[in-house]
Amino acid sequence: MFSKFIHRPVFAIVISIMIVFVGSLAIKKLPISQFPNIAPTTVSIFIAYPGASADVLVKSTLITLENSLNGVQDMRYMTTDATSAGEATVTLVFEPGTDPNQAVIRVKTRVDQVMPLLPELVQREGVVIMPIQPSMLMYVNLYSKNKSMDEKFLFNYATVKMIPEIQRTKGIARAQILGSRRYAMRVWLNPERMRAYNISVEDVMDAIGEQSIIGRPGRIGQSSGIAAQSLEYVLTYKGRYNEPEQYGNVILRANPDGESIHLKRCSKN
Repeated sequence: MFSKFIHRPVFAIVISIMIVFVGSLAIKKLPISQFPNIAPTTVSIFIAYPGASADVLVKSTLITLENSLNGVQDMRYMTTDATSAGEATVTLVFEPGTDPNQAVIRVKTRVDQVMPLLPELVQREGVVIMPIQPSMLMYVNLYSKNKSMDEKFLFNYATVKMIPEIQRTKGIARAQILGSRRYAMRVWLNPERMRAYNISVEDVMDAIGEQSIIGRPGRIGQSSGIAAQSLEYVLTYKGRYNEPEQYGNVILRANPDGESIHLKRCSKN
């Protein structure tokens, strides 16, 4: 058989040309998958409960979420992780080929059902649900030779300048910073003073939440539509506190006789 092609080269060339021509026509018709999806779909739930230990997170939040998420459609298994920093992560692994958007919708539906049962601070901090890739593709280390730029400055710079740009890049599913150095106003409490005045951590948090707020005082002189109004004043509020002295003046307790306990000290007026 091969001797015919050797003795008849023109015939062999014609057949080769026909094979190449038919192959070129089939390139645009045949389905091609260069990178098939082999990793299972994974959905992550991030929970923040500032001030809580890992045991408190498990008893107050994770057990409730696990009972609600158990048995969600196409789920293979579920893992949870809680730290003493008041943060927890619930990871749900679905069957390969599951649509990530549909998986997020199913998980969010289950979470919304038990959201009123979670602690108030967890609801306020938010429960973040997002599809993720099980393995990280790249680590980037950020440093500065300038000694005045510490870890907090670099963390804030990466959060404001770098992370938004990376997340807008096509093909990037998630970008995060390992560790926590975010700018924040932190209040350090003295347990002995709290015990002496019979004040709990919840009392301190409630006082800060009631006195450090973003107010909406409204307007003065707004026209009712019946009578003409020439002057209208928009009231502004100073908003949340941003100085340590302002937080120090937060009143934790006030008595009818004029005595008050402030966050920074006890004073009698």
